[in-house]
Amino acid sequence: MRKAQGSMICPDCGKLIGVGEEKCPFCGAWRPGLYGFTPRIQQLFGRRLDMIGLIVVTCVVLYVASLILQPSAIFQMRGLFGILSPGTRALYQLGMTGGVAWDAGWWWTVFTAIYLHGSLLHILFNMIWVRQLGPEVTEVFGPARAFVVFTIAGAAGFLLSNVVTHHPTIGASGSIFGLLAAMIVFGRRRGISVLTMHYLQWAVLLFVMAFVMSGVNNWAHAGGFAGGWISASAMRSSDERRESRGVLLLALAFIAITVAGFALSFVKVTGILLTGR
Repeated sequence: MRKAQGSMICPDCGKLIGVGEEKCPFCGAWRPGLYGFTPRIQQLFGRRLDMIGLIVVTCVVLYVASLILQPSAIFQMRGLFGILSPGTRALYQLGMTGGVAWDAGWWWTVFTAIYLHGSLLHILFNMIWVRQLGPEVTEVFGPARAFVVFTIAGAAGFLLSNVVTHHPTIGASGSIFGLLAAMIVFGRRRGISVLTMHYLQWAVLLFVMAFVMSGVNNWAHAGGFAGGWISASAMRSSDERRESRGVLLLALAFIAITVAGFALSFVKVTGILLTGR
């Protein structure tokens, strides 16, 4: 895991330095190599880990798991947009936010709920948008920054939804609106009006469509858009600056929190079901 010796690229200034440097001789960054872990983290996000592919796979796996955990819900007729809908109990087990989860203080569900979906069409539409927007945001900002924007946007959307509506909620659409916001921020920053208008039109269209459809969490969309805008505005693009140690570690922290959140939700809800309280 660690690279104990040799050279590396400083994550702050992009210059070639030694892994064991206590301070970067070019920019003064303290412990740029993080005792040998920085090069491995850079490789993880730069070459080995397809963050967008990981998001899609995680959503699909959890959707299948939600159907398996409560198979009786599959056969309930809920209309076209409710085909193959998971049950409420299964969704709470896997980390749905809002409702009783929020009442119980399960704050981590604002992260886990991003990867859960309520029907076949729900996950299909969302994954199409993730596959469309994810690579574009990754190319502009870098994989770690793109994942941070995706996560912050989704969590911000659910936080706003929980505070305003208190309704149980799931889905990656808040994060998708955050990715749209990130591309608009990039277009405005570079003065590329065509790019800005392209993504702004999509955002407006999706907002309008959401308002005319039933069962859509518009508060999560609005919060996700705001979260994506703010987080993207605070970041540099890839051609301006390499992804810093802070961004890399934040992305890893979000992954760890989300994985731990799935486990916590499952253990807590399963425990309640077994004890009856």
